[in-house]
Amino acid sequence: MFKILKKKVLNPTVTLMEIDAPFIAKKAEPGQFIILRVNEDGERIPLTVADFDREKGTVTIIFQIVGATTELLNEKQEGEYIHDFVGPLGVPSKTEGLKKVAVVGGGVGCAIAYPIAKKLHNLGAEVHSVVGFRNKDLVILEDEFKNVSDKLCMMTDDGSYGTKGLVTDALKQLIESGEKYDEVITIGPLIMMKFVTKLTKQYDIPTVVSMNPIMIDGTGMCGGCRLTVGGETKFACVDGPDFDGFKVDFDEAMERGSMYKPFERHAYEETCNLFKKEVE
Repeated sequence: MFKILKKKVLNPTVTLMEIDAPFIAKKAEPGQFIILRVNEDGERIPLTVADFDREKGTVTIIFQIVGATTELLNEKQEGEYIHDFVGPLGVPSKTEGLKKVAVVGGGVGCAIAYPIAKKLHNLGAEVHSVVGFRNKDLVILEDEFKNVSDKLCMMTDDGSYGTKGLVTDALKQLIESGEKYDEVITIGPLIMMKFVTKLTKQYDIPTVVSMNPIMIDGTGMCGGCRLTVGGETKFACVDGPDFDGFKVDFDEAMERGSMYKPFERHAYEETCNLFKKEVE
């Protein structure tokens, strides 16, 4: 059992939790993930390590409430326990040797982008962060990104906060203004990562994408995170989650990901109805 030490609502659909997990905190690195079960009979889900504190022995997770399990997890309060919390899993993001990097995050994907930006900053690299959200109400981790970024571009689709536009608009402006990056690291919705890589390919800037969004089981057994990279079959959870963005078949990944949406929605609605009945 793993105790929830802190719970914070970041926006109406995204929650942060700090978990007492000293053995995981001791070895965790940016880019890795954990697998948890809310209760003994619960579904196993992978969640990225959003931060960790080796001295305190804590691991921070940030999740979006999109399905039954994340709804159950969000019902948990500080002082309560999560049944299983296993990790760290996955291959850590490669950050050594990079001198100047653009980190591009979208939506809840910023929770994955932040620890990578933090690690790069701690290694002495120049970090330019470009983060995008649909609107002001959905903005998360702004102060955290400010603390680890030499430049920070805040973008919103509707212009309600920061600059109106897409992350690709800001990235293109940075590149065309003369910024030269060793690498671009992008994490967010598949469609966003697809267009970031289309942009960076024009300028021949090496680009790494995180395929966390398509992970389901987290062990490679379910096949849900199967994708094609450079013509070869890979699994995001065991071979990644980071891959060369120029080699990823995003269209295939997006088509496979959409297959699970009706099932996830049905499970989410059943869970919500269960909570309503308990309240009544």
